[in-house]
Amino acid sequence: MFAQARAVTYATLFIGVLLVFVPRRILAWTGVDGPTGGGASELAGIAVCVVGGALALWCILAFAFVGNGTPAPFDPPRSLVVRGPYRFVRNPMYLGAVLVLSGAALVYHSLALLGYAAGFLIATYVFVVAYEEPTLGQLFGDDYRAYRARVRRWWPRA
Repeated sequence: MFAQARAVTYATLFIGVLLVFVPRRILAWTGVDGPTGGGASELAGIAVCVVGGALALWCILAFAFVGNGTPAPFDPPRSLVVRGPYRFVRNPMYLGAVLVLSGAALVYHSLALLGYAAGFLIATYVFVVAYEEPTLGQLFGDDYRAYRARVRRWWPRA
């Protein structure tokens, strides 16, 4: 139960800061007050946000219930998580976040928010390659190396 409480706390901070607070600041800085209407791009953006949010939530739950840990780098899962969305790609939570940000960019017609989504993806890529993958290799050894050999980082295998 403690792992689940920690996961909720860290997920709330992650979502609150990176997916709500920063985008709202970007929108305010660029003078965007709200969506322009209920057109097709706004509806598509909402759908993309919902899919991305559901994917991120699924990942958080997998970390809490399967891995007995959290998505936070300083409090990682105690067990290697290879179930749920992690069966298909190694970094689905980051993909979910990028989908949320990209969907919001569609809803608000904001190139600045789309730029933030791209910057988030680039920063995430660097973090994954430079820190996360070596750390997981040290923590989980051959299990992680086998998982890494069969599951791609960002795009699922056909």
